[in-house]
Amino acid sequence: MDFKNNRTQTEKEGYKVVLTRNGKEAISKIEAEDIDLIITDIMMPFASGLEIISAVRKSKNSETPMIILSSLGQEDVVVEAFNLGANDFMVKPFSPIELSVRVKKLLK
Repeated sequence: MDFKNNRTQTEKEGYKVVLTRNGKEAISKIEAEDIDLIITDIMMPFASGLEIISAVRKSKNSETPMIILSSLGQEDVVVEAFNLGANDFMVKPFSPIELSVRVKKLLK
């Protein structure tokens, strides 16, 4: 399941959703805006999800919780994401209900 397809559900739950087209654009948005939670894929053009984790942890938003999504459920990718500072990791396809529970937990 693609996060874009779950945007409506996420917005119905009262969250403002900001989408970006690539990793470079995501990093720019994160640096420019106050973001409460980041949900990112690992595989993206121009900057990977792992690069986003690194950039965020070195920025003013260093404490922002992050959920990483990936079709790559490989242990080394998961471990690297957590070592870089990810708070949670979900393998695609994922359940929108499970994502919602994880979002709520991180935003407590």
